[in-house]
Amino acid sequence: MVVTRRRWFEAPWEFREASLFSLLAILSGFFIQYAASGNSVGLPVWPFNAIALSVFAALIFGIGLILRNNPLVAWFGGIPMGLSLILALAALSFIGGMVPQEIMTGDSLYTRLRINQIFSSWPFALIVFLFLINLGFSLAWKLIPFRSKHLQFVLFHAGFWLALSCGILGSSDLQRLVIPIEEGRANNLGYSMQSKDPVPLPFSVFLHDFSLEEYSPQILLYDPENDKLLMDKSQAIIEVHKGTKAAWKGLEVVVLDFLPAALPGKDGIPRLSGLPAAIPYARVRVLSAGAQDEMWISTGSPFMRPEAAKIGNFFLIMVPGTPKTFRSVVTIKDKSGHLIEESLEVNKPVSFNGWKLYQMGYDDKAGKWSQLSLIEVIRDPWLPAVYIGFFMIMAGNLLFFWNGIKRSGGA
Repeated sequence: MVVTRRRWFEAPWEFREASLFSLLAILSGFFIQYAASGNSVGLPVWPFNAIALSVFAALIFGIGLILRNNPLVAWFGGIPMGLSLILALAALSFIGGMVPQEIMTGDSLYTRLRINQIFSSWPFALIVFLFLINLGFSLAWKLIPFRSKHLQFVLFHAGFWLALSCGILGSSDLQRLVIPIEEGRANNLGYSMQSKDPVPLPFSVFLHDFSLEEYSPQILLYDPENDKLLMDKSQAIIEVHKGTKAAWKGLEVVVLDFLPAALPGKDGIPRLSGLPAAIPYARVRVLSAGAQDEMWISTGSPFMRPEAAKIGNFFLIMVPGTPKTFRSVVTIKDKSGHLIEESLEVNKPVSFNGWKLYQMGYDDKAGKWSQLSLIEVIRDPWLPAVYIGFFMIMAGNLLFFWNGIKRSGGA
């Protein structure tokens, strides 16, 4: 029996021709990227991106239906081409996952090919463009004429097309800014990471109060000669509480008393205080080389020097605990006078006129005494369309499993 192997580009074209086409598309994209001197793909903004996407979708749908019997169009919208383009996207995404994606200066081959920002490069844009055509052709063929058995395919592929196209083309309308606000003041100017120029916002944010809650302070031994902190024998982080014990070589420490918020009295001994300037104090017993001593140590603050215990060539210190939570009480007001008062916390955003406001940061040096709050504001008008696409994909998957259960006789 003689087996005849199909020659390259012998009709009908299959996976190897599609793979070669995808490889050439990637190489062409890198060639364009190099010729563009490493500049990113310029995307239109609203409403031009919406118009471009609508025209693109209509052209794909029309060409797919009119030329559905054309061998070239049938091959371009077929499974081999789809799989090849998916592999090409996976390869580019692998580069993006393995290579640090960050802005770099210089005119090296690395930056001219935009390896450091692959997801905004010409190769990635070209493969996505071709993949959307492939998806669009196959979707048009399943929609007309429509049959109920094609519903799962239509939901999954239409959702994928919608999420991918809107997520990428709508990224040009994404705004991500940071508003620095001081207590008792309002600000309507945001700053991006790419530019130092302020961006006026359609609303202002007034900061009433910023507060920060910390975990318990930590006790450490500082070696000034080598400028390093020494962990105790357990190598654990020692949080300060009454009765806390810590040990280093030839040294034992016991916390006899702990005051989370205190100020020194007239006699120099710390006492509990409700004043904003109060800081944590701890009275410790130190046993070293057979000698025993008791003393107070403190974390200090921007207004008070920390108190440490000198033990030989070392210092026993108490450092502030890590932030547990921080929040900003703000009033958000737009130009029409509509306003809301909210408490912004980490991972608890507030929505206002299509914007999302997040508690982002504060003055790290001032810590819980910070009077500066950093609020991140995000506006992504295309996000609902992306979510609709995701829900359609989920619906298609659920329908796929449901049909599988019915075919197996389980329903």
